[in-house]
Amino acid sequence: MSSIPVPPLDRRQAATAVLAAKKRTGVRWADLGKAIGMSTEWTTAALLGQHPLTDEQARTLGSVLELDPDVVEALTLPPVRGKDVADTSEPLVYRLQEMVQVYGSTIHELVREEFGDGIVSAIDFEFELERVPDPKGDRVRITLNGKFLPYRTW
Repeated sequence: MSSIPVPPLDRRQAATAVLAAKKRTGVRWADLGKAIGMSTEWTTAALLGQHPLTDEQARTLGSVLELDPDVVEALTLPPVRGKDVADTSEPLVYRLQEMVQVYGSTIHELVREEFGDGIVSAIDFEFELERVPDPKGDRVRITLNGKFLPYRTW
């Protein structure tokens, strides 16, 4: 009998394996970021498939999360970005979309007034998430920090 070759894992399958391993091991996202010397936010996005990992980063994280070699290898594949990466019916993602729907034109107008005609880069970009204690219930502060890119004229 010949065995049927198993196709290699893709980034989404690797992300599913990472989430299962994270639950099994109890490791926090922040600890994974520290393991490779990167921010919690970037590391989380990378492990969920939106950023590339180097071979060394993938091996380190694979060791911490006790991942199979095929998952570690898949973590070094090109990232998956864009449409259908996030479940937009998930309540937190939906509310973030709602924030942009309500405040997007305001943000656009304020950026345009401050910087001129252009965009905020999602390529030269960082974000930070932090818990802000509040007596009425803790709050979530999300800081989006992107480079301004003016539209060029020619």
